[in-house]
Amino acid sequence: MNNKLKKNFYLLTSTCLISGSLLFTGCSYQPDISYNNGAKDPLSSFVNTLKPENNEKSKSTSSQTDNLIVAQQVLDASVEEIPTLTAVGYAVVSTQPGRSDAQKRLMAIRAARMAAMRDLAEQIHGLQVDSNTTVVDLMVQNDTFRGVVTGTIRGARTVRINPTGADTYEIVLEIDREMMTYLLSVARQA
Repeated sequence: MNNKLKKNFYLLTSTCLISGSLLFTGCSYQPDISYNNGAKDPLSSFVNTLKPENNEKSKSTSSQTDNLIVAQQVLDASVEEIPTLTAVGYAVVSTQPGRSDAQKRLMAIRAARMAAMRDLAEQIHGLQVDSNTTVVDLMVQNDTFRGVVTGTIRGARTVRINPTGADTYEIVLEIDREMMTYLLSVARQA
C-alpha cells in the first residue's frame, strides 16, 4: 500500500472511531439507534474489518479497498445516525483535599467532571488494556491488568451537577450531534 493510501486509511480509521464511539462504550451507556429501512450499521461492519484476524497482510488489495469504502460510508453518514454521547462522573466530598467543606465540595465537583471526561474519552477513543499473568507450576501467581485512556475531548457540555447523598457529587456531560457533525466535517476536509 502506498503512503498516500496508508495516510488516508489511518485518517479515515481515526475519524470513524470518533464518529462511532458508541461501539467502545462501557456497559453504562447503550443508546437506542434505529437505522433507516432496517439497513445494516456501516460502523459495525467497519470495526469488524479492523479486527486482527480480518486485517492480516496476506489479505488481497481488494479487502483493503473494501475497508476504505466502508470507512467512507461511515464518514458520509447522515446526522440522524450520529448519536449524542453522554457520560457520568462521580466523586466523594470527604476524600477531597481542602481546608473547608466548601473547598472540598468544589474539588469533588471538579473530580466528578474529570471522571465524566474520562468516560467520554473512553467512548470516543477506546480503552487500551495491558495485562500480565505469571504462572508457576501451573498455578497463577500474579495477575495484573491496567486500563489506559488517552484522547482529546472537545465540545463537552455540562448537563447537570447533582449532589447524590450527603457526601457525593454526580456530573453528567454530553457531546451533542452538532459537535459530532462538526468534528466529522473537519475530518472530511483533511
